Amino acid sequence: MKNKQVSQKWPITLFTIGVFMAGLDNGIISSALTTIYNSFGVSPSWGAWTVTLYTLGVAISVPIVGKLSDNYGRKRLFIIEILLFGVGSLLVAISPNFTMLLIARFIQAIGGGGIFIIGTSHVLSTMPKNQQGKVLGLLGGMHGLSAVVGPNVGALILHITGTWQWMFLINIPIALFLIAMGFLKIEETKQPTSNALDVTGTIYLSLGIVAFMFGITNINSLELLSSITSVTVLPYLIAGALFIYLFLTHEKRLEKNGGDPIISASLLRKRSFQLTLLLGFLSGGFLASIIFIPSFVQQALQVPAENAGFWLTPLALASGVGAGLGGFLTDRIGATRTIIVSGIIGLLGFLMFFSFVDDLSTFVIASVLAGIGLGFLLGAPLNVLVGESVEKDQYGTSIGTLSLTRQVGLTLFPTIFASFITSGVMKIEPTFKAVFGETVIPFHEVSEGEGYGEIVEEIEKINDPYLQEQLYSIVSSVMKSGFQDMFFAAVIISAIVIIVSSYMQMSKAD
Repeated sequence: MKNKQVSQKWPITLFTIGVFMAGLDNGIISSALTTIYNSFGVSPSWGAWTVTLYTLGVAISVPIVGKLSDNYGRKRLFIIEILLFGVGSLLVAISPNFTMLLIARFIQAIGGGGIFIIGTSHVLSTMPKNQQGKVLGLLGGMHGLSAVVGPNVGALILHITGTWQWMFLINIPIALFLIAMGFLKIEETKQPTSNALDVTGTIYLSLGIVAFMFGITNINSLELLSSITSVTVLPYLIAGALFIYLFLTHEKRLEKNGGDPIISASLLRKRSFQLTLLLGFLSGGFLASIIFIPSFVQQALQVPAENAGFWLTPLALASGVGAGLGGFLTDRIGATRTIIVSGIIGLLGFLMFFSFVDDLSTFVIASVLAGIGLGFLLGAPLNVLVGESVEKDQYGTSIGTLSLTRQVGLTLFPTIFASFITSGVMKIEPTFKAVFGETVIPFHEVSEGEGYGEIVEEIEKINDPYLQEQLYSIVSSVMKSGFQDMFFAAVIISAIVIIVSSYMQMSKAD
């Protein structure tokens, strides 16, 4: 057993680097979006597709790559994924036009989306159960940490090099290293099967994911409820539901006839797997709450952008530490108990944000609690739960499905949270009028949906320092109300995580 653990050091190292590199790439681009828009002469709405397409590509790839790794081998799929990610990165950097850039980003996403799935299924299939937690915690920690630190890393590369292309060119030598060492150091854990790929199921699933995710991304956070019924949202949600229904019907028929479905209907009928998927969806909401904390620092606490990175350091570190601790606890007390602890810690953190975070000391305490809770949840326990509920030849498929539900949560919850924050922005003008009896600043020049930044610019034009201080104080107070609604929603998510995982633990005891 000891020799087997030693033999896994290189594979785990390579998977960890790959997971961090792929996870970093979606966050890293956010610091250069404006620069990229300007370099290609496109509007911000078009430019946002650089992020949207990456998200869609990841969502499509995770269940399919998981199935392919189960059927054709994890070493092969890891190398193919890294190759696609490296080629996509190169094509992004040398793109002559914006259309090529979008195609390259999609190739990147197809390559990067499955790396975490392959690494996790490799751990579940090769390592003893009592050692899986700490390694999965490491992979999960890199996955979560990359999302938190991505924007800061992107800003640093942009500052040093002066060009956004280096954010993607830096992936090339890393990808070449991973491919070369993957050939040399990773042993294949699965021999190819003779089963043909479920092409029909793949098409149904891909179309369903694209339609559903596209509908979600079109939801307008300013008019949340009314936009859901609009022609840019509802038809896509209906189409997505239809394709998913066709997919599930096809998979059930295929399994009944002795075929090899992408996701078996019998697996989806398992109560334990259903609840694990629900926890995966909620973990997307957990992560979405964390993503908005930088905005909270700048808009509610009025911390200058140049100092915001310092404030966020404890959160990033806590996420990584939490993933490691979560893996350790999973090995010691089990997956469901660890998730219960995660929910309790996260609930305390978000409750602090909701109630009384107003300075650096209280912010650090709350962000450390929220970060540790997030790290616990994104690390080992959910993946170990999957491993406990499925057969060995379904590890990749089931983890891919779990990642898909998390991606859906990570797409849906930010839209909901943004509506809370936007409601805060919309309260600024009436609050100014209530206090001063007039608008004070020309709100007619503030465009809908871009309000906060433009309001701050108008305040900065005022020559009276005392009045400026009053206005900033009002803005801070009003914005806190919007963020409080978001943090209360995060408290509810944490509570549901505790309830669901407690139910799963009691079911095990029975």
